[in-house]
Amino acid sequence: MRLEMTKKSDLALKSLRCIGDADGELVAGRWLADKLDITTHYLPQVISPLVKAGWVSSTPGPRGGYRLLVAIDEISVLSVIEVIEGRIQDQGCVQRGIPCPAFDKCALHEPWQKARDAMLMELSVATVATSVRPCEDL
Repeated sequence: MRLEMTKKSDLALKSLRCIGDADGELVAGRWLADKLDITTHYLPQVISPLVKAGWVSSTPGPRGGYRLLVAIDEISVLSVIEVIEGRIQDQGCVQRGIPCPAFDKCALHEPWQKARDAMLMELSVATVATSVRPCEDL
């Protein structure tokens, strides 16, 4: 049984927070990569899905960088994870890893489903602004 978030989702959340903390100013890619302790080569892989989602603009070139298009208090943690990882589907039985057959549900089927639903609900109401530490504290 695993409940985990990938490093790329973590970096995307931190990126949004840092870009959001810039108060509308353009954030240089090199500065952001240094802040996140990643390479400037990997940074576009993290930012590209955020651009496609319409949350961040990307300006290429030596004077380019990233700017937030949507306030971080309007972006849910769940939406960021889904943009990076793909839509969260019912991952099925906690025991089998596939959906429980209607005629043979596992012992933890009901509580597991309730816990999963509660977690998704919590992530859907948690925003980047309320859940991710300010950029200066990363």
